[in-house]
Amino acid sequence: MAAIERVLAVMARLRDPQNGCPWDLQQDFDSIAPHTVEEAYEVADAIARGDHAGLRDELGDLLLQVVFHAQMAKEAGLFDFDDVASGLENKLLRRHPHVFGELADQRDVDVAEIWETQKRAERSATGEESALDAVTHGLPALLHAQKLQKRAARVGFDWDAVAAVFDKLAEEVEELQAAHGAGDSVAVGEELGDLLFAAVNLARHLEVDAETALRAATGKFDRRFRYIETRLCNEGRRMQDCTLTELDRIWDEAKHSEHDEPG
Repeated sequence: MAAIERVLAVMARLRDPQNGCPWDLQQDFDSIAPHTVEEAYEVADAIARGDHAGLRDELGDLLLQVVFHAQMAKEAGLFDFDDVASGLENKLLRRHPHVFGELADQRDVDVAEIWETQKRAERSATGEESALDAVTHGLPALLHAQKLQKRAARVGFDWDAVAAVFDKLAEEVEELQAAHGAGDSVAVGEELGDLLFAAVNLARHLEVDAETALRAATGKFDRRFRYIETRLCNEGRRMQDCTLTELDRIWDEAKHSEHDEPG
């Protein structure tokens, strides 16, 4: 048996009502979904850390999620793993006519336009009416905002130049300050959301992935905060006993210790 066939057989055994695993038998699509999302993030984390051995393992864990969902769908008479794989194969063939289809002999094809043409045809076939219909609502907020903006931009709803996006970001900051000054907590929440949305838009125009950028900034904060903790612990001191000026000085020290990190 091929490796994937053995994996499918193991999953079927785990879900066997008579001799399977009690935990696996209790699961359904809803209970497994959070694990699927988590495993996707762990794949991304292994890539970000350059951990190739870890990436191999995390990809296996992500494949497990696909196998698990497919097995439950098979039990419910919906579809099985072969249907999933066949659907993927057909989609790849359909979306790459410049490799497998009628455009294979042509040179200088616009791959992005071909991809969008195929996706538009697929959306039309499924009855989607809005350019935003295909964007999944369950995505993380930053990624969701980014995909919505990309979809809107494809049909011409976008700023002409990045300078206008900078202006919009400044405008949202002013509106947030005004709401805060007025003591309007509801407006503060709304304006803060607008500011974050504008920041994602700026990232898109600068060709920066907002999710990746924020993750990198979060990792940087984590490293530098831990540096401060370790530094103070070695001196027998607590962070609570330090002034903000002193903490800021040690923070700068942490920044300078990261020779390969931009400040």
